[in-house]
Order: sequence, then C-alpha cells, then structure tokens
Amino acid sequence: MSRRAFVLGAVAVNVLSAGCAATGRGQRLQASLEPPPVPQGAAVEPVAFDAPRTPELDARYAAIVDGGHEIPAVPYWKIDPKFYRQQVPDPTGEAPGTVVVDTPNRFLYLVEEGGTAMRYGVGIGRVGFTWEGRGIIHWRQHWPRWKPPSDMIARKPELEVYSVENGGMEPGVSNPLGARALYIHQNGEDTLYRLHGSPEWWTMGTAASSGCVRLVNQDVIDLYERVPYHAPILVRQTALSV
Repeated sequence: MSRRAFVLGAVAVNVLSAGCAATGRGQRLQASLEPPPVPQGAAVEPVAFDAPRTPELDARYAAIVDGGHEIPAVPYWKIDPKFYRQQVPDPTGEAPGTVVVDTPNRFLYLVEEGGTAMRYGVGIGRVGFTWEGRGIIHWRQHWPRWKPPSDMIARKPELEVYSVENGGMEPGVSNPLGARALYIHQNGEDTLYRLHGSPEWWTMGTAASSGCVRLVNQDVIDLYERVPYHAPILVRQTALSV
C-alpha cells in the first residue's frame, strides 16, 4: 500500500462527516461559527426500525448511477418512515418555492403551490445548530469537491491532502458533501450553512457528529432538481407543529 493510500484511508472516517467547511470568504467566518456541543437530549444514535417495504419505496431509494458515480441503495426500511421523502400538508406558512429547515424535528420542507410541501428527513450536524434565520440558496453544486479550510487542517493535519492547494477531495460517494451541495448566503455573506448529500442513511433524524444539514443522496438529488438558484430559505431552531 502506498503512503498516500494509507493516509487517505486513515482520514476517511473523519472526512465523511465533515461536510460544512467552506473556503474563501466563508473561511473568515469560521471562528464565529465553531460548532458547539450537540444539545442535551438530542438523539445521537439511530433507532432500529423494521418498516414495511413497497415497490414504490424500493424505486425511490434504489441504487443509481449519477454523473458516473454509483450511489448505493438506501435500506429505507431501517429508517423511521416519517423521514422518507413525501408530500405533506404545508405547516410552514411560507411562500411556494421556499425551503424551510425545521431543525428540532429533523425535517426539511420545500413549499409547493396548493398548500402542500415536499418533506425530507435530515440529519443535523453540530454546525446545523449554530445558525438560524433567512437567506438564499446562493450556489448549488453537482458532485462538489470538498476543501477543508486552513483552520480545520491546523486542527487535523491529516486533512492536508485535501487542502485548496492540493485540489480538494475528488467528488464521489465518500466525499462529505455527497452528490449535491446547496450553499446558503445571507446579506451577501456565506453563512457556512450547507444542505448536502450523505451516504450515512442511519444519521437521518439524528443529531450527527458534525456537518450541517445532510440528506441521503437520493433525496438531495431530488431537492437539487426542484430548487432554483436564489431560492429563499428559512432555518428554524424552534419546532414547527407537525
């Protein structure tokens, strides 16, 4: 095994959950958004489920090839069914086209016409508890590269292999940003708040160890196709009534 292969393997676990870090202007905001501890009482371990399987759900969460990358199937029957992607009555009161993150309930809504919303189950990382308010989806990326900021590399030197100077981590299913990433700005500034994919299906509905707001890759692809650039987003740290 080459030294590079050994290093990449050694950092894979740390990297997979790191999805929120940014570069450029957002890097200067990192110090003020250092992740706090996961709130008391937040679920950090997945709950075992044995939900019914259906052909429709099998197709929704099947293995797919996207952009040349093979995304594994999601064993959705092991996830609480309330976290499946589904159309529901809109509880947000926001205008159609608005994305709403209900942090306490671990739901993301895309408000639709006619009083409905598409709801997705999410996992909320530590950075996901640090910001709330209104912004816009300023930028969207298809199979993004991940480039840890310099302060993260200072804390974890093993991530140097993924630095900006080294070109970042190649896109792929092991990349912490997954198949898609949506970047949130407020008043022209990067909030460091991200909506992104993840292969870690077992973290849906939980307070994950790190990162922002993660969806299974099949769901983040669906969301990406529905949400235009500059769509409004509201992130709530108080629960909606659902």
